[in-house]
Amino acid sequence: MLFYRIMNANALRDGRVNALYSTPSIYTDAKYATNEAWPLKTDDYFPYADRINAYWTGYFTSRPALKGYVRTMSGYYLFPIHKQQAARQLEFLKGRSKARPNTDYLADALALAQHHDAVSGTSKQHVANDYAKRLSIGYEEAAKVVETSLASITRSSSKTDSGKKCLLLNISYCPSSEVDLSNGKNLVVVVYNPLGWKREDIIRIPARSEMNSTVMYSFISTVHWLLSLLLLSYKPFVCSPILGCLVIDGNVIVKDHRGNEIESQLVPLLNASLAIRNYYSMAYLGKFPSVTPKYWLAFSASAPPLGLNTYFISSGKQKAIAAPSKNQVVYSSKEKQKDVIEVGPGDLKLVFSAKQRKLIGYINSRTKVKETVRQSYSFYTGATDIKQASGAYIFRPNGTNSLKPDHQALTVLRGPILDEVHQRINSWIYQITRVYKGKEHAEFEFIVGPIPISDGIGKEVVTKILTHMKTSKTFYTDSSGRDFLERVYSKLSKRLEPGSESACCRKLLPCMINLGMYVKDDDKELSVLVDRSVGGASIKDGELELMLHRRLLHDDGRGVAEALNETVCVQNKCSGLTIVGKYYLRIDPLGEAAKWRRSFGQEIYSPFLLAFTQQEGDRWTNSHVSSFSGMDPSYVLPDNVAMITLQELDNGQVLLRLAHLYEVGEDKDLSVMASVQLKKVFAHKKINKVTEMSLSANQGRVEMEKKRLVWKVKGSPEEVPKVVRGGPVDPVALVVELAPMEIRTFFIDFN
Repeated sequence: MLFYRIMNANALRDGRVNALYSTPSIYTDAKYATNEAWPLKTDDYFPYADRINAYWTGYFTSRPALKGYVRTMSGYYLFPIHKQQAARQLEFLKGRSKARPNTDYLADALALAQHHDAVSGTSKQHVANDYAKRLSIGYEEAAKVVETSLASITRSSSKTDSGKKCLLLNISYCPSSEVDLSNGKNLVVVVYNPLGWKREDIIRIPARSEMNSTVMYSFISTVHWLLSLLLLSYKPFVCSPILGCLVIDGNVIVKDHRGNEIESQLVPLLNASLAIRNYYSMAYLGKFPSVTPKYWLAFSASAPPLGLNTYFISSGKQKAIAAPSKNQVVYSSKEKQKDVIEVGPGDLKLVFSAKQRKLIGYINSRTKVKETVRQSYSFYTGATDIKQASGAYIFRPNGTNSLKPDHQALTVLRGPILDEVHQRINSWIYQITRVYKGKEHAEFEFIVGPIPISDGIGKEVVTKILTHMKTSKTFYTDSSGRDFLERVYSKLSKRLEPGSESACCRKLLPCMINLGMYVKDDDKELSVLVDRSVGGASIKDGELELMLHRRLLHDDGRGVAEALNETVCVQNKCSGLTIVGKYYLRIDPLGEAAKWRRSFGQEIYSPFLLAFTQQEGDRWTNSHVSSFSGMDPSYVLPDNVAMITLQELDNGQVLLRLAHLYEVGEDKDLSVMASVQLKKVFAHKKINKVTEMSLSANQGRVEMEKKRLVWKVKGSPEEVPKVVRGGPVDPVALVVELAPMEIRTFFIDFN
């Protein structure tokens, strides 16, 4: 209407109208030309609504499987600004090939997935399928790059020796690791670290029962175990002096690249994971797995920055699990057993109640942190109002329903490397909680789905973490994985439109979470990190809430024109989509949590890349490089710096981006100027020239600075924050300085 009024007004003057297609640059220049002073906006834009009871907060979680797939592919490949890389690093280390295969197709698929109706989960189902298909095709080609790059780095002349990957480890499916070692062969695991720091982590891979593992049992427990493998809902046997326990005497040896034996552990692969494995293998691959592994093999692995180490797994006499009497215990609320169960092989202990069948406490003996922690599941009923339903864009709940754990026992698996607690929440929610030796966070793996809709009710599933912390209804969420923004619930709730009748909408005002969120009081900080983008909020003091999955039956009227009802079909029979995901929890003394959020956040973005092959005797060991670092072996990046782009371009130049991970004042030791020595980062090459570019690398920084607009700001000059930046790069010393939250981009020419 405004456009037509302008046209009519000009037509009355001389009959001529000048219309042009504008661009962001033209618009910005026009605003700058007004010579006005502009206010600084520092508060929150969310929640956004286009009318009463129409808050655009549902898409923060919509299509969580696609969100997780995009995150996984981003870490495997690279998406600039807040992701690390693996495939493009290896492509650079080997030398980029102008001919295919290369990483370009995956780059294009990831770029397409950043569309506002792609990763947001607001496309039609067939379009979402197309996004996933493109990512899958891109991965297959990038995997060939990784394979040839690893072969080049390890000096392998055979394609079969260069290593196979396992994209479906999230459903416990990895044919490359599920090999029979009873014939004397060794499984070779190549572990690549895409981070700029030396790193140690626990690797878990499926392992076949043929690993010379002896199982001792009583007759009754055997029958119960076999039945549990056949039932869709896991019903574990009771471990007691009368029935006996399942004991696995696993004869597995794991050695590092120096030939040293390292500690390992076999963890039973229970039926909840096997059911997912079998169903989704058929759905995605069109066939059931040819073998059924009985265990996860867990061991600690390390790798140098931008480098790899190799591990060798064989059958032998070394036991790979804890003492038999402590291996697996099932705690039933009906039996006379102690109620309090402490879980964790290291400093961190999680406390569970056997009677209540849930988490009740958190204890860290190193930091002296002790806190009451309770975790639960519930779901919001999706509104079906014809005026405004809950859908792909809109979160509009119509009631809350708590979910209490089924009357099944807690199953606790203990070992020297990790402890697991298995909980059946109901017929469609299963949870595995892990605590690792040497780690001070808890890992929560959730299996949610298929969400039932036979009652005609759409459901939006959340998990809640409750403590006694006094947090003043204030919480903090990340902005694109970078700085954390303060969210005050009382301010957010005031943004609701006058006349909004939805009490539930006032109850949950989720914000987008890409990396994590946290709350704090006078003594502690409670942090939660996620493996994909989700919606989250803190509605009450000391409480965090994450939305994990949504299945709805009505369209919300924002253009999708179909309900958010994702299904998976096998042999012409369809059921709701099941989500397997993780989030991580840690409580620290006040002021000490940022380092974990930042460092472990990078590990979530960029997990170890694993490749598998086999060897007979010492053939692979004698003919391959088993350890490699892409940087100077004596050098690592500073703890507050991440390498977020390392890419060889078609013209032979290398695109490098370095990012400071910390905000000003976020950490007393790490929120400081950092320095990176490029000569040591590229120790295997000779740098000829370094040119600093704009963030998007489309123009030189010097050129960009000349065109930078200086805006007038309302208020006194003292109110305008002073921005600190790193200095120019000396062409001889080649040291890059980074100030807190700074990202710097370079083109590097090598001789």
